[in-house]
Amino acid sequence: MDDTRKQRRIHIVMPGDLVAAIDALVGQRRRSQFIAETISAELRRRRLDAALAEMDGALADFDIPGWETPEAAAAWVRALRDGDEVPRTAESAA
Repeated sequence: MDDTRKQRRIHIVMPGDLVAAIDALVGQRRRSQFIAETISAELRRRRLDAALAEMDGALADFDIPGWETPEAAAAWVRALRDGDEVPRTAESAA
């Protein structure tokens, strides 16, 4: 079995009211599963945030018709979703 997938026992400390809230929601016997799923979801969210931060401004040096302002970009997306004609650059039409 891949060592990264092997179950490991750890010791964590958290406030009693938080433990009680978890137990009330999922029960004591599902506490570990709930905590693992919650941490996994948070790790995915943080990785996505990091990826988005890394890409922030990646298109700043490109002139994309229809993306001049947030309002224009929203209209561009609406047109795309509605199947209407969206502005294209000469390069993207080729």
